[in-house]
Amino acid sequence: METKNDVIREWLRRAYGNLVRAQTGRITEDFFYEDLCFDAQQAVEKSLKSLLIHHDIEVKKTHSISYLLTLLEDAIGEIPENVCDAEILTEYAVTTRYPGDWAPVGENEYHNAIELAKKIYDWVLENLPEDMHP
Repeated sequence: METKNDVIREWLRRAYGNLVRAQTGRITEDFFYEDLCFDAQQAVEKSLKSLLIHHDIEVKKTHSISYLLTLLEDAIGEIPENVCDAEILTEYAVTTRYPGDWAPVGENEYHNAIELAKKIYDWVLENLPEDMHP
């Protein structure tokens, strides 16, 4: 039978997989920074959801980082500002995933997304007991 810790570890494994894929970078011109930033957003979303599960908070399906952070803040108190900075990553799950009327993501924006995703993933690990780490 799958335990809550098993579920948390699976969310974290998937978050880390997204982070690694995002960090791979644009190894070919066929890779879009937008897609790599979507992986960064997914790493953050899945990381935060693992922490919410740890705190027994049910989460509806959403890509909104700010919504997830609001739920977390209600559960654990103030969230560090550098963690809240990740709210900007939501755009990569909603707006830039598909062709449309938006400015292309550049290399600097991509590197910022990766840095944020890594910070949030590490922050989540710091806020979970080690036996829940993947």
